[in-house]
Amino acid sequence: MSSSESFSSINPSELGCGTFLPSRDDEPDIECAASPPTATSSTRLILEPTANSHGPHHDHDHDPTSPHPPQVHHDQPPDRLARALRQRHLSMLGIAGSIGTGLFLGLGLAVRRGGPLGALLGYAAIGLTVCAVQFALGETAALMPLTGSFVRHAEVLVDPAWGFAVGWNLVYGNLLSIPSEAVAVVVLVRFWGGWEGFGEKGQAAVVLAVFVFVTVGVGMAGVRVFGEVEFWFALVKIGLVVFLIVLGLVINLGGVPGTERIGFRYWRDPGPFVEYIAAGDWGKILGFWAVLTGAVFSFAGVESLAMAAAETRNPHETIPRACKRVFARIVIFYMLAVLVVGMLVASNDPRLDGSGSSVAQSPFVIAASQASISAVPSVVNAVVITSAWSASNQSLLTGTRVLYGLALKGQAPSFFLRTTSWGTPYMCVLLFAAFMFLSFMSMSESAITVFWWLVALTAAGVLVSWSTILLNHIRLVQAMKRQGIDAGRLPWHNWWTNYSSPAGLFMCITILLTSGFSVFTQGNWDAAKFVSSYLDIPIVLTAYMFWKLFRNTKVISLDDIPLEDIFKQAEQYYPYETPLKKTHSWLRIISWIWK
Repeated sequence: MSSSESFSSINPSELGCGTFLPSRDDEPDIECAASPPTATSSTRLILEPTANSHGPHHDHDHDPTSPHPPQVHHDQPPDRLARALRQRHLSMLGIAGSIGTGLFLGLGLAVRRGGPLGALLGYAAIGLTVCAVQFALGETAALMPLTGSFVRHAEVLVDPAWGFAVGWNLVYGNLLSIPSEAVAVVVLVRFWGGWEGFGEKGQAAVVLAVFVFVTVGVGMAGVRVFGEVEFWFALVKIGLVVFLIVLGLVINLGGVPGTERIGFRYWRDPGPFVEYIAAGDWGKILGFWAVLTGAVFSFAGVESLAMAAAETRNPHETIPRACKRVFARIVIFYMLAVLVVGMLVASNDPRLDGSGSSVAQSPFVIAASQASISAVPSVVNAVVITSAWSASNQSLLTGTRVLYGLALKGQAPSFFLRTTSWGTPYMCVLLFAAFMFLSFMSMSESAITVFWWLVALTAAGVLVSWSTILLNHIRLVQAMKRQGIDAGRLPWHNWWTNYSSPAGLFMCITILLTSGFSVFTQGNWDAAKFVSSYLDIPIVLTAYMFWKLFRNTKVISLDDIPLEDIFKQAEQYYPYETPLKKTHSWLRIISWIWK
């Protein structure tokens, strides 16, 4: 099969309205035409379904056993998404998705298990892995900004069956994660006590009803509203991070009246490392490794910024910029926060036991309580509530867009392709809304125990997603070398990603296989932890084998990956670089947060 023939099988509907079109901020949000462009025509190729039709136009003569998706003709445009996200929205999506309870509540557990230096080194190691993931995602998504991001990339670069498996794994994980965030909000609201006239169950019912209504409302309102909501909530979270870091330094240096200077006292006693499970140096190594497995889930969400690539203006420019800057900001915030936490609280402080389950166990709250600053717990609790809601919005965006992409490929029912006139896949949103009512199980103690266990099963999905992103990039680079295509043709490329992607993939797989290592040590067997650590692996592999056998797909040969046609489309619709707007120096410093 030639590259041209192979590329013709890629569904143009996946690519997103304006995906391969140069776009400016003053252009309309939705811009597509019904006929493919020519060298002299101003008409534009339909890269995403139009808003006024009722379903996709598939090639009905396509062989269902073919490993490639069916061809889609351009004469009958289907429903489509809207292209409404701007640079500031995209940059904040990754920040909003990764700064949450893992940072505000969970850092104490990292210090408890690994010690202040062990926690710092652990987060630094995962930060380097996140760097590899972000740059691999940026290089691939800038070339192919498809609906569903790396799930769709896997179908083109690896195997359609792998895209099916990873896609449904993401949908499944996000369907359960939204109710879990709703339950977390209920627990956090109880921190302030009960409401007069409401019992505990009544209070929970009201909180859950408001949560569901607001989340579905944002999901239905359109991607532009979602972008604005996440933009402002990300700013709030960044503000709290900066505040807590500065407050922690003030407390540590004795700046609060009545408190003494702490400095690096806890790095000397009880020490920079903690012996975890075993004694001696081996125990310190295990403590460091335990930090790694926890840090992965703290950084989870950085990959979500490319999920809306098909709804982003100028994706060839905004995606790479967002990837590299989001990485820098998140790593800086996390590294500073881990350093400050290790200076504020001793690793053997009993209040860190079970850290992450409540605001009272947050290391920042512990330090503030020691300094007699009573307002901090309520401030942290309020922002963590917004973080939980923000995380649910992220899950809704990721899950619905992946489901929409699966439906485009015939891997999910076609009614999920229906969109509103403003470009929201409302049938996908309604499915997720139905699953949100699972959160009302929290009013039954036995049911919520089972529910949280089910949620824990999806934890390894983060590493599966990261591994897929890195594998996609490795295959892209290998295919380019095989086909003699120069790396300079990529919209964005860094020479060192040729080495960082394989190293990051090795790291992700190693952590995935060892994430539940503690259950294999003497006297620490825990069936629930074993299942939650490893069940996602057979789930993904089973889905992969099912679609592979059902559709008789094959791993795509490096020679058959249609790179030449992909590059031609990218170059045809990216004929120039969009000049960056100049800002005053003081404004440039402030706007660094989101630009």
